[in-house]
Amino acid sequence: MWKSEGRAVYNPKSFAELVRDASQAVYEAVTDGLNRLEVEFPPLPGQDSDGYKNASDSYVDANVQFALSFARQMSERKGKKVHILVPDQNEYRRSYNMFKSTLDLCEGVTMGYLSENRPGPFSGFGGLFGKAVDPRVTSGEAAKQADIFVAINCSTVELADLERYTEAVIGERPVVLWNTELDLLRADLGLLGFPSKDLQYRFLSFFTPVFYVRQRDYSKSVNVAPFLINYSGCLFREYPGPWQVMLRQDSGSYACVAEDKRRYNLGEFKEALMEAMGLNTEEKGSAMEFLRRGYKRSTWWEDAENEEKSHNWRS
Repeated sequence: MWKSEGRAVYNPKSFAELVRDASQAVYEAVTDGLNRLEVEFPPLPGQDSDGYKNASDSYVDANVQFALSFARQMSERKGKKVHILVPDQNEYRRSYNMFKSTLDLCEGVTMGYLSENRPGPFSGFGGLFGKAVDPRVTSGEAAKQADIFVAINCSTVELADLERYTEAVIGERPVVLWNTELDLLRADLGLLGFPSKDLQYRFLSFFTPVFYVRQRDYSKSVNVAPFLINYSGCLFREYPGPWQVMLRQDSGSYACVAEDKRRYNLGEFKEALMEAMGLNTEEKGSAMEFLRRGYKRSTWWEDAENEEKSHNWRS
């Protein structure tokens, strides 16, 4: 499903509003039968596009808090059981200790970790992190009852764990990649010590971005005062709407300057912003245009359309 028009202006006043919008987008996508979903927005005030590379406890904890808020909304308003997944058992325990009171109050919301389905000497003895009918049920058993899964705070290496967990436990049920900054993680695929690029082709390509806000800041030198023009915007998508290029206004709101049913790569996104600002001043095909744009304007995963098993991540 695709509606012909998105938002003319987007100006969320709080993180609570962002989570509400993301929750509604996820619900509409699940209702339409999608089961591999991505949600992305800056979880900390003033975070730039490289936030995950400098991930801190604040970043991790904010994602847990927002995932809990999303899960509570899906449970209370839509009647869905939601299982939140953190990468490993240590983070599982840490998050539970920090958010125990919230979890205890959230009916239908549980928490687990990506290796909880692996057999081991202590499997089956973990307590349930979240409220359920039977307090003796393990997190693995809670996963069997879940309607929707939410994976948070994954590293590039742990994306392979998510793939294994999806195949072994989730199956065809919906799973949401929540604020993982997936494009930054994709950049590591194929490097020494990381999963191969095939993880993108066979698994990550199936994830449809249903709520996506990626902010970018740019500047351009000009030969008249003020000589340097700063501008910024965000690549925006809210399912079932189109992909939109949003230009940041002086008021802090974002106004749509271009939209398409297919995802913009970052080079196309920047060009759309420049055109809206009237900064495309170089003659088309000139050496100056080539020097400004550069030789490479897209990433390897954006160029690998023939390799991927699904084009959902572009839609």
